[in-house]
Amino acid sequence: MLSVSSLSKYFGAVKAVDSISFTVKPGEILGLVGPNGAGKTTTLRCLCGILTPDAGTITVGGHDLRTDDLAAKRLLAFIPETPSHYDLLTVREQLRFIAMCYDTVDEFDARADELLQRYSLKEKEDSLVVELSKGMKQKLAIASALIHRASIFLCDEPMVGLDPQGQHSFKTEIQNLRALNRSIVVSTHLLETAEALCDRIIIMQSGRKLFEGTMAELRAQTDMHAHSLEEIFLKLTAPTVA
Repeated sequence: MLSVSSLSKYFGAVKAVDSISFTVKPGEILGLVGPNGAGKTTTLRCLCGILTPDAGTITVGGHDLRTDDLAAKRLLAFIPETPSHYDLLTVREQLRFIAMCYDTVDEFDARADELLQRYSLKEKEDSLVVELSKGMKQKLAIASALIHRASIFLCDEPMVGLDPQGQHSFKTEIQNLRALNRSIVVSTHLLETAEALCDRIIIMQSGRKLFEGTMAELRAQTDMHAHSLEEIFLKLTAPTVA
């Protein structure tokens, strides 16, 4: 459903993403992990069309994101680490606006009620977005991504600011989306969560892909058979001592 080939992105002379390729199948959760500055967020912003790659191709449901962007973006939903909502809309108006953008207003009321209840936003539905706490804004970002029933979900540190109940709800949501044959990419620093939740892992460092595969493949490749993702990650990304 999502295919990335030789993706590269520069910021001036800095190569933030260095020729990365991968695919995400329907019904699969791909974890994107790496130290700060590894290129995870830049990769996700390229995948959803916020940034234009300097090289490579991104194919979304058979649509080239560069040449057929509207068709591709209709299939996508993006949950950013720091949501940018419309502060002077109410919570319900924010969700309706997103539904209008994706032409899914016909099923809006039932879908909105379901999501507002699930993410403990029902009592806030008539409040302005600017009045929400950070955690509530993150829950609204998740609900906004779910309102139009996308096929591919791109999640950049989606659980930052969520309380334990919200984190549990989101992890359950991701598993339910997998069962519905959706494709999901989750960037996170929560390595224990990535290990438990994701079918495959990509470890990035300095814009490059160090590893891609299942936990079993990662353990076999590193000969760390009884170790956790955190332990393997720290070994692979440890600074080189001169």
